[in-house]
Amino acid sequence: MEKIFRCGRFDLPVGGDMPLIMGVLNVTPDSFSDGGDFVDVDVAVMHAEEMIEQGASIIDVGGESTRPGAVPVFVDDEIERTEPVVRKLSEMGMVISIDTFKAETAKRAIEAGASIVNDISGLEDDEDMVDVICSNDVGVVVMHKQGIPATMQINPRYDDIVADVVGYLQQRVDMLVELGVSRERICVDPGIGFGKMLEHNIALLQNIDLMKNRTGCPVLVGLSRKGMIGQLTGSDVKNRLAGSLGGLCFCMTKGVDIMRVHDVRESVDAGKVFFALQSKKNA
Repeated sequence: MEKIFRCGRFDLPVGGDMPLIMGVLNVTPDSFSDGGDFVDVDVAVMHAEEMIEQGASIIDVGGESTRPGAVPVFVDDEIERTEPVVRKLSEMGMVISIDTFKAETAKRAIEAGASIVNDISGLEDDEDMVDVICSNDVGVVVMHKQGIPATMQINPRYDDIVADVVGYLQQRVDMLVELGVSRERICVDPGIGFGKMLEHNIALLQNIDLMKNRTGCPVLVGLSRKGMIGQLTGSDVKNRLAGSLGGLCFCMTKGVDIMRVHDVRESVDAGKVFFALQSKKNA
């Protein structure tokens, strides 16, 4: 059933037959798959335009790599990287998400026109982030992670990965709702690859529908080009497109609402074909 993800001046339809596509725009020198490709503002804007033309509904701008082993970035550097890009893309009418766990970066991006805050820490790493969300009308993506990027893949452990992650996301959503944030403004993300081994990632993806039902919120999944794709296929980061598309099609069977991807055209095409074939099968 179609619902609305409310993001500032935009109401995004979710829960339909096709997931929305969130295009990744890393304006960083060290992201795991495209580090340094889009650090120039004009190049970044051009790439965002291409992704919108290819079918992206949201552009997710990030100024700090959160790949395993990533080195932290000072907030001023993150703002310097992201704010000019967010401002230009917002002025062009795009739905912009700021990928950050720093409250000041989020605040400055919102002032520049961002409509969504995508926080990998579930609004926990910066104590001021909850206030930023509560004092604005932006959408928010609440993600689960275990540990910090520098060490999160060193033997992560869970009692029950699905129960632990779903319970955490429920708690964070309930906290925001109690503070006055409409559930329609909240999206949840299981955090594929963030303090999780391959078996953890697979279990979470197989139970995405449970996560969606328990939280009452749309679900975003980002598995494009990630380590789990490499583990399953044996491919290096530049050759994980086919595996990423396989993951996208599986996520469609589980009702995922938003897919965060690097390869927009291919993801949109794969989704269209998969949906058409599923529709014929169920007709």
